[in-house]
Amino acid sequence: MDVSCALKFLGIARAEDFGTAMFDLATDSTSHQVVREFKEAGKVVSAVCHGPAALAKVKLSDGSFLIKDSPVTGFSNTEEDLSQMSSAVPFMLEDELNKNSGGKFEKAKDDWAPHVVTAQGGKLITGQNPASAAPIGQAILKAIGK
Repeated sequence: MDVSCALKFLGIARAEDFGTAMFDLATDSTSHQVVREFKEAGKVVSAVCHGPAALAKVKLSDGSFLIKDSPVTGFSNTEEDLSQMSSAVPFMLEDELNKNSGGKFEKAKDDWAPHVVTAQGGKLITGQNPASAAPIGQAILKAIGK
């Protein structure tokens, strides 16, 4: 399957709901290929809420994780617990992001507060929860020069 498309766009944004991101895109090889292509083309890669699940396990061509040694955020363990969905997800997003980033997971001081993390020279942008949607949109616009 030819998924080559990164050169046609300024970046990719993953704003998936918890089901699509956590159960499908987290392990989908085609999704990982597309994300890897954007990253390796120097484009913006972004995700918010459960969307970072689609980034957490992506490996680059050199075999390293996309998020290795990078500050990153996504739906936190306490937010998952408060939503009463912890037992329904295949993994805890905060734990997976923290593991694959080398302990660089960040979150807002308060649950449900907006929190956006920009890393890798402005090319990796993640948002913690639904309240982060507008701020991540602003960060993406800044990153692409709009």
